[in-house]
Amino acid sequence: MCTKSGSPKVLKLREIAKPIPKPNEILIRVFASSVTRGDVRLRKIPRIIIIPLGLIFGFKPMKVTGVEFAGEVEEAGSEVKQFQPGDQVYGTTTGLEFGGNAEYVCIQEKSKTGVLVKKPENISYQQAAVIPVGGMTALHILRKIKIQKDQKVLIYGASGSVGTYAVQLAKYYGAEVTGVCSENNTEMVKSIGADNVIAYNKEDFKKGKVIYDVIFDAVGKITKSGCKNVLHKCGAFLYVKYPTKERNDYLVFLNELVKSGHLNPVIDRMYTLDKVAEAHRYVEQGHKKGNVVITPG
Repeated sequence: MCTKSGSPKVLKLREIAKPIPKPNEILIRVFASSVTRGDVRLRKIPRIIIIPLGLIFGFKPMKVTGVEFAGEVEEAGSEVKQFQPGDQVYGTTTGLEFGGNAEYVCIQEKSKTGVLVKKPENISYQQAAVIPVGGMTALHILRKIKIQKDQKVLIYGASGSVGTYAVQLAKYYGAEVTGVCSENNTEMVKSIGADNVIAYNKEDFKKGKVIYDVIFDAVGKITKSGCKNVLHKCGAFLYVKYPTKERNDYLVFLNELVKSGHLNPVIDRMYTLDKVAEAHRYVEQGHKKGNVVITPG
């Protein structure tokens, strides 16, 4: 539970009532969830800002933390058509009031603010739980352009959640991919398909001789003007802080790539539900590789 804004100390493990699904909702027993950079930012937003947003836009303060999850359908409401008890599923919550860092969560079958698909058998609940946020963000931003086969694409921050998905998606589209990350993460970035890897603490790609067709800043730390010497004059600069969308067709597409082996979630660390505050502290440091998973215990 997040009862107020502040440091990870505001996060408390609490017993609350098991949610009851409405006719259009599904009750899911959660086997895995996550902590993302977005979760960290939400925790820090002062309530004095959230309350006006709630009055204007219906934005609610975060109570149960965590946006993405994976688990098993325990109960389906009377109006639910596509899911039934026993289905293995993953997706995102339909709001911030009741999140995925819990033993149970209720999700609308169809929602404008949440997505849900059936989990393929070739990945674990832990892997599934970390696909939606990073995967959909990378996909949404990359779809702002149409990557052509053999184009040179550079992913800055290639070892983070969005970066690891961006590397794999760009490779799927046929690009020649260069990943930029810390020296400690170069082998991991190579293992997910990057053709070239640059350790930013060893080499400045902006001073190199390679000209890129696309540069994707997946961590929000560089600028287009700073890359002008290595970005093609007709090239595209993509930025992780662009507004993104959660769309079910995005998650369906990513799910198919997972099934076919073209997309593999990267997990850095796993924490139990009583260690969510500790997971927030780790993510807040900004050095995670891929994703951080939360399990019930």
